[in-house]
Amino acid sequence: MDSDQLEQRARVAATVVREAGALALDYFRRRGDLRIDSKGLQDMVSQADRECEDLIFARLSEAFPADSFLGEEGGLRGTGSAMWVVDPIDGTANFVRGIPHWCVSIGLIEDGRALCGVLYDPVADELFAGVAGGGATLNGTPIGVTGETDIRKTRVGIGFSFRTPVAPHPGDIHALLDAGCEYLRLGSGALGLAYTAAGRLDGYFERHINLWDVAGGLIIVAEAGGRLSDFMTSDVVAEGNEILVATPGIYDQLRGLFDA
Repeated sequence: MDSDQLEQRARVAATVVREAGALALDYFRRRGDLRIDSKGLQDMVSQADRECEDLIFARLSEAFPADSFLGEEGGLRGTGSAMWVVDPIDGTANFVRGIPHWCVSIGLIEDGRALCGVLYDPVADELFAGVAGGGATLNGTPIGVTGETDIRKTRVGIGFSFRTPVAPHPGDIHALLDAGCEYLRLGSGALGLAYTAAGRLDGYFERHINLWDVAGGLIIVAEAGGRLSDFMTSDVVAEGNEILVATPGIYDQLRGLFDA
C-alpha cells in the first residue's frame, strides 16, 4: 500500500470512528433500554456494540471494497490483504454500567504490520490517531510517551481477562508494587495503549488480549515513541496474545517483572 492510499484510509477511518462514537454515545446515555447478552464469564455484548460494528463495516466496505474486515462481534469478512480490525466498543463492561471509560477502536493491518489506527473516546471527545511514518496525535496535536526511566516514578495500566488463569494476575500487581511502581486497572485495553502513547501512563500490560482490542492502538504507541512486545504473531487473529507497551526507558524493567 502506497502512502497516498494509506493517508486516504486514515482520513476515512477518522471520520467513521467519530460517527460510530456518536452512535455509541447516544446508546450510552440511554443504556437502560439496551439489550445485553453474555458471551462468557464477565464478557458482555450489547445492541450498541453490534450496531456500531455494522455501521463501521458499512462505511469502510463502501469506501474500500477490496479490503477485508475483522470485527469483534461479526468475525472476519472478505479476503483482502489489507484488513480493518474493529472493536466497536472497547470497555463494554464499563459502558453498560455507566462508567465513562470506553472507546471505539479501528486499526488497519497488512502483512502482519499495523499501518494506521484511530481510537475515539466520545465521552471526552478525544480522538487518538497514528499512521505508520506519520506520527501520533490526540485531536490533531502530536503526542509522545513519557520518557521516564525510573520505575519508582511510573504508573502502569494492567488488564485482566478470565480467558487466562487467575493466579498470575495478583503476582503481576505484587511485582509492580514491590518495584515501587503504581498501577491502574481501568477496563479498556485500547485506552491503555492510547494513554501510554499520550504520556498519561508509562506502560500497559495484559497477559492475554485479542487483536481487535489493540489493533487501533499498536501504531499509535509505536509512532508516539513507545516500545511494544512482539504481538503480531502468525496466529494472533485466532488466538490473541500477551501485550506489553511502555516508554522505552522502563520497558526492560517491566518485562523482567512480568517474566519473573
